[in-house]
Amino acid sequence: MSQNVSAEAMQQLRDVVANQAHPLLFATISGAHLYGFPSPDSDYDLRGCHVLPAREVVGLDTGPDTIQAESIDAGFELDLVTHDAHKFFSLMLKKNGYVLEQLYSPLVVHTTPEHQELKALGQACITKHHYHHYLGFAETQWKLFEKESPRRVKPLLYVYRVLLTGIHLMRTGRVEANLVHLNEETRLSHISELIARKLSGPEQSILEDSEFSYHASEFTRLRGELEAAYQASRLPEQPSARSALNDLLIRIRLGKASGRQTSDNPVSREASGADKA
Repeated sequence: MSQNVSAEAMQQLRDVVANQAHPLLFATISGAHLYGFPSPDSDYDLRGCHVLPAREVVGLDTGPDTIQAESIDAGFELDLVTHDAHKFFSLMLKKNGYVLEQLYSPLVVHTTPEHQELKALGQACITKHHYHHYLGFAETQWKLFEKESPRRVKPLLYVYRVLLTGIHLMRTGRVEANLVHLNEETRLSHISELIARKLSGPEQSILEDSEFSYHASEFTRLRGELEAAYQASRLPEQPSARSALNDLLIRIRLGKASGRQTSDNPVSREASGADKA
């Protein structure tokens, strides 16, 4: 587990998972903690995949395909989003980088054997067209940063994170959302400086107007690198995991995953060793 997530915070997050109305295939931490630049007061972005029982799928009264909740408890700020397995699997088959980052987040709060199976299948969902997700995300983040007054370090870090994640994915076929790890390869000194400024506190988190032109130039350069990586990528054009994901979803929905069959708890809630690490 990352040094950015305390044992106390991890236990609070596990308690949240245990109190969910529907069992989870997995729950991981996303957001600034995953990206490698959380502030001391950063909230916890908990993401996961829940499983609706069959009666809430085939009946007239269907269950929620997305569950969202926000809470603040004694300074512990939580943003929870989970998708039902059908929706999550469907998003995996689209050029959606968000769900892949959640699936492969190393900050694991809860896991199951089905999570491990899903991670294996996820490799066959990665295509060169995930480029469009990261390009669009980067351009949106840049426009938000550009309009700010004063401009802050945090949105700029999100721009760099998205661009470098996309470049890395196009070149390697692997999902890496941690900007610190990504920068070990790119070795851009200004990224290390920006992370240090964000972590040092609010007083260092504002950019001078004189810094804008340099980062605008870097944005253009890295956007070009992302385009070049896309053009050179040998990743497949289409995902090939649809049939296997369909089979896994049917087994989960019928309660036959993990060798178990129950009507109210179709997925094993026992965590593997990764959950307890």
